[in-house]
Amino acid sequence: MKNIFTEIAAIAATSAAFSVAIAANNPAQAIELNFNWQGDAGYSAIGSFSYDETTAPTIISESGSGATNFLQSLNVSFLDPSNNPLGTYSTVSGGVSQSDFFAFNFDTSTQTLFGPFDVAGGTGVIGEYFLQGTIGDSLVFRQDVDQQGTSITLDQNSGSIQVSKVPEPASMLGLLAFAALGVGSSLKKKQASC
Repeated sequence: MKNIFTEIAAIAATSAAFSVAIAANNPAQAIELNFNWQGDAGYSAIGSFSYDETTAPTIISESGSGATNFLQSLNVSFLDPSNNPLGTYSTVSGGVSQSDFFAFNFDTSTQTLFGPFDVAGGTGVIGEYFLQGTIGDSLVFRQDVDQQGTSITLDQNSGSIQVSKVPEPASMLGLLAFAALGVGSSLKKKQASC
């Protein structure tokens, strides 16, 4: 039984070392971040975006449809107060925005969103959901009701939106390897005391 735990610990340590070596030889270029917004009436938005951290400036500002300058992707999903999905949109995919109304501003040094913000499909389809406003002032969750630009407000907040970095796979593998070593060590000590 001891040999199995020793082998597991050795495999985990090797995997961790291999992951770190790969990360050192191929430094991550794309950074992915999550964002979430909570409205006063219970509606919410969750999403993610990515950009190449080796070429991005301190301030990323994107707007409108077409090729983006630095943003590689931006996805958002909207949920009702019972957490039922309402709609999911790929506002930016492959470095191209699909929305004429798209607005995005991000400070890479502080990892915070700021200023004008408008995300969703942006195609003007009746029933489409979108989140727009100014971060720090007011963000409003709306739904299109016609193709003349009329929308209804479903929820809003004071402009608060949270951003968090998605952990890199190599970091996660390293943590798993250390956890496996800890479990193996604890089991080894427990068996030795029996």
